[in-house]
Amino acid sequence: MTYPTFPSDCTSMLCRFLTPEVFEALKDKKTANGFTLEQAINSGVVNPDSGIGVYAGDEESYTLFAPLFDPIIEAYHGFGKEQKHQSDLNPDHLNAPNPDPEGEFILSTRIRVGRNVAGLPLGPAISKSQRNEVEASVVEGLESMTGALEGTYYPLLGMSKSVQEQLIKDHFLFKEGDRFLEAAGLNRDWPEGRGIYHNHDKTFLVWVNEEDEMRIISMQPGGDIKEVFTRLVTAINAIGEKVPFAFSEHLGYITSCPTNLGTAMRASVHIALPKLARDMDAFKAITEKYHLQIRGIHGEHSESEGGVYDISNRRRLGITEVQAVQDMYDGVSALIAAEKAL
Repeated sequence: MTYPTFPSDCTSMLCRFLTPEVFEALKDKKTANGFTLEQAINSGVVNPDSGIGVYAGDEESYTLFAPLFDPIIEAYHGFGKEQKHQSDLNPDHLNAPNPDPEGEFILSTRIRVGRNVAGLPLGPAISKSQRNEVEASVVEGLESMTGALEGTYYPLLGMSKSVQEQLIKDHFLFKEGDRFLEAAGLNRDWPEGRGIYHNHDKTFLVWVNEEDEMRIISMQPGGDIKEVFTRLVTAINAIGEKVPFAFSEHLGYITSCPTNLGTAMRASVHIALPKLARDMDAFKAITEKYHLQIRGIHGEHSESEGGVYDISNRRRLGITEVQAVQDMYDGVSALIAAEKAL
């Protein structure tokens, strides 16, 4: 393996931090699961337009390849290697009365977390049999859900056309991963070992073996952020009783992409801000103040439609889950006030 050459206009964190010295120090190392530096950086080498460009194959990747991962984590999260992550999943600590009770601005609210199974490799390094093992244990946990969380699991393998179409219509079905995930090794053996669970009300959803082994999602129309968070916490606790989550004192919940570490949480709303959208400087000043990210309504790398944006917390590591949702809530309240003032 030789040092990769990047185009001169490459701005990814991989380009920034993979110096020839770091490369030489790490190129022959392998984790206990056999995961190598070459695998960790492949997505960023194949896709020089990546924002980050690295993926972890297991928890050990973060320590073995620390000379590469640590500066990336510090640059993205502002979180140093001596710091410890704190978790707080208590909805009582969240101050979030509905910021849009009339339903004029917020179309929907969605909060998700990534989770992986303790002691197993992450998606980029997992074997086919281990992935099937993850699916079996997660599904067993989901099938014991009761009350409002009770629902059905739909495996992708052998899924009927009608179920597929309905899940796409509901915006539930994840498709075979994009080129970034493909190059990270996350699409291997597709669609085996993967599926989607949702409750009867379609307000609670779990993706099994997409980018992370579990994406646990709570969502509903409107702006009752606290209700969405409370449901999510109930679900996380119920699944956690059956499936142990990968967690470290330093990095919090372990995920394959370093941007998702810590809380592994993305709390978001779809919100209509047509007037504010005409003044992107004012819009961005508010989102930056509250550490928020602006996306189009079809997620990352997409455009806004009709003045509707996806607004979510940017910080995940070094703050608690409650703080992440509070960031989003406070920022959204400020955005609504600015839109009303126009």
